[in-house]
Amino acid sequence: MHKPCDVAVLVGSLRKESFNRKVANALAELAPPELKLEIVAIGLLPLYNQDLDTADPPAAWKSFRERVGRAEAVLFVTPEYNRGIPAPLKNAIDVGSRPYGHSVWNGKPGAVVSVSPGAIGGFGANHHLRQSLVFLNVPVMQQPEAYIGGADKLFDATNKLVNDGTRKFLQGFMQAFAAWISTNAK
Repeated sequence: MHKPCDVAVLVGSLRKESFNRKVANALAELAPPELKLEIVAIGLLPLYNQDLDTADPPAAWKSFRERVGRAEAVLFVTPEYNRGIPAPLKNAIDVGSRPYGHSVWNGKPGAVVSVSPGAIGGFGANHHLRQSLVFLNVPVMQQPEAYIGGADKLFDATNKLVNDGTRKFLQGFMQAFAAWISTNAK
């Protein structure tokens, strides 16, 4: 038996009761056995500043780069802030893409899920993120697209997914992502 594929999950919301974190946890539970999802923390990464990117960069950058570098694929779960992605997620992308020529993102299969209590499910953030990922050479799964709206009604008091339609969709999304990773693995 092969070891499961290591998937780094970046959650764009830092809020403790984040709908995005709840969806990320649901995705981990619904993933097929050939995938192992792990949320990689981004909230304590210092803002990217090239002046600090020396032979001894901030420890948080170094550990983040090492962790994402080990991953075989990446999954982004993000809210939408002002029709774009949140600053912590953009910062994590920038930290991982540097120093130039040493991007941890290069060639890793990826997928994007946007989550919102609103009806359009973070459509703007989803596409804003995809624009950066194209530049970073992350082959991003095109279908199925995942815009999860009404997120404030999807979970019970114990943070368990209670919507069967959403569960079925997310399970299918994860099966498609496993196939995407297999097709696009380095």
